[in-house]
Amino acid sequence: MSAAPKKLRGRRLVVSALTALGIVYGDIGTSPLYAFRECFLAGEGVPVTPENVLGVLSMIFWALICVVSVKYLGYVMRADNKGEGGILALMTLVLSSVARSSRMRPTLVAIGLFGACLLYGDGMITPAISVLSAVEGIEVVTPALAHWVLPISVAILCILFAFQHRGTRAVGRIFGPVTLVWFVCIAAMGIPWIVRVPEVLAALSPGPAVTFFVQHGDRALLVLGGVFLVVTGGEALYADMGHFGRRPIRLGWFALVLPALVVHYFGQGALLIERPDAVTNPFYRLAPSWALVPLVLLATLATVIASQAVITGAFSLTRQAVQLGFLPRVEIRHTSKSHAGQIYVPIVNWILLLATVGLVLGFRSSEALAGAYGVAVVTTMVITTVLGFVCSRLVWKWKLLPAVAASLAFLTIDLGFLSANIVKIPEGGWFPLLIAGITYFVMATWRTGHRNLRRRLDERSIDFSAFVKDLKGQDVPRVSGLAVFLDGDPMGVPHALLHNLKHNKVIHEHVVMLTMTVSEVPKVAASDRIEVVEVEPGFFRMLAHFGFLEEPNVPALLRKARDEGVPYEGVNETTFFLGRETLVKGSRHAMSWWREAVFVFLSRNQRTADEFFGVPANRVVELGVQVQV
Repeated sequence: MSAAPKKLRGRRLVVSALTALGIVYGDIGTSPLYAFRECFLAGEGVPVTPENVLGVLSMIFWALICVVSVKYLGYVMRADNKGEGGILALMTLVLSSVARSSRMRPTLVAIGLFGACLLYGDGMITPAISVLSAVEGIEVVTPALAHWVLPISVAILCILFAFQHRGTRAVGRIFGPVTLVWFVCIAAMGIPWIVRVPEVLAALSPGPAVTFFVQHGDRALLVLGGVFLVVTGGEALYADMGHFGRRPIRLGWFALVLPALVVHYFGQGALLIERPDAVTNPFYRLAPSWALVPLVLLATLATVIASQAVITGAFSLTRQAVQLGFLPRVEIRHTSKSHAGQIYVPIVNWILLLATVGLVLGFRSSEALAGAYGVAVVTTMVITTVLGFVCSRLVWKWKLLPAVAASLAFLTIDLGFLSANIVKIPEGGWFPLLIAGITYFVMATWRTGHRNLRRRLDERSIDFSAFVKDLKGQDVPRVSGLAVFLDGDPMGVPHALLHNLKHNKVIHEHVVMLTMTVSEVPKVAASDRIEVVEVEPGFFRMLAHFGFLEEPNVPALLRKARDEGVPYEGVNETTFFLGRETLVKGSRHAMSWWREAVFVFLSRNQRTADEFFGVPANRVVELGVQVQV
């Protein structure tokens, strides 16, 4: 994954904006399939009268303007971490300006981490509701096929997830053009109805929205939960900033996506003013009968594209979490030789498949799933606003008054939507919260357990100078070759080195003690990648730095270290020593016993270090040590 060029102009800008359409706007672009309908059918519903239609349309229009145009495109996207966006990138950006001893730090980590966990729930619900709402169009084509909606939806989802291991490069080439056709199509669907019922344009004013709230009181809050569905893809704009940059995303929004969505929603509103009975599925009833079959096919393809975006987002989020130390090492496959950001994470893929199919079979309709949708996204938006305030103060150095004013304005909108979505929790909104809670527990347990493990190992650590002094007093044979010891302590003596000396009674002629650290930036400059110091003749202390979007590769590091004097002659001439800790329960309990059990399980089932660090397995020697947790 690499940041887009900072200065894109002319044709390159247009091409980049077109490419961004399929990735960035797939989710928000397919919301017309169900969002407007849910505004009237949510809860007890409101009557489909011209006044109510105008009120709902006004809320939809101003939600798109305030949340997407102003908050995300104008404000949040200023918070880029070396070009990268997303809640983890924002969290690390804020943390980079907070002292490690600050009491704010654990709170900011907890907030940001929970926001990231919520995205996994969203990644499960989005494919389910999107594909299901598209396939439900066959009921409009012919009600006799209604019983095929669930089997077809499940089949599409299974095929989608089954092909993830092949990567998105080939199919990704059609994402942008297909999404372009989609937005042109939905705009074309709305224009005739706006011409037919031009009074819907009165909803461009905030007046009808204010009147709606005054007239309906608490019921308006339920409607607001449906209105929120039109902006549920807003977080993706920020998360995908690192792929394309600000300018292409903004161009795509203001030049095409926003006008197309507004025209289409207003077209649905015009339809309901003239035909209130069409509220059960205004999207498909907006189209002429001859266009229904191709429209179902196009909508299905568009929802698959939208689903692909959140799936790949879950893969990227997992890789970031692993690199930052919030998850154990998992298998990450690269599906493209030329694009490092195109990855496949098998365990995440199959968990998402099971959850998504379970949601389709459990809720059985997009209308029922709408109750589960939105809770995760709006909570993430609230967290983004909170972190954005901290960023404005610590990173952008804004004065208190403008920082508070901007954050309060956005927080007022977010909390309004949050209040509307809280009532959805009994209807299914509990699901993404449950997923987020489980994921947060796993991440927090892993991070805490790993820190405790590091502390136990550090307690056994031996100062290097004392080790050398003791070594000189012994007649230890030095065998030829290079030995590389991977260890997390950049100052002490690797435990694998001590065990090798204890059991094999030898030390290699050249020894590299390698420690790898992950910085709170997406990528580290090549010039800052490694630090090498020859602390004693034949002993090299090597510190390697990586960003949270980069993956370490030990042989590549050693090739770079040649310029620093390390006598590396290739993997076949090098022996790599790894320490393998066998975790056992001890008398000291830094965590509860059941959290310790979870940590031990995760540790024993994580990906092996040699695979993760790119070390050939036939050149690895593992030396074990028992550690009490």
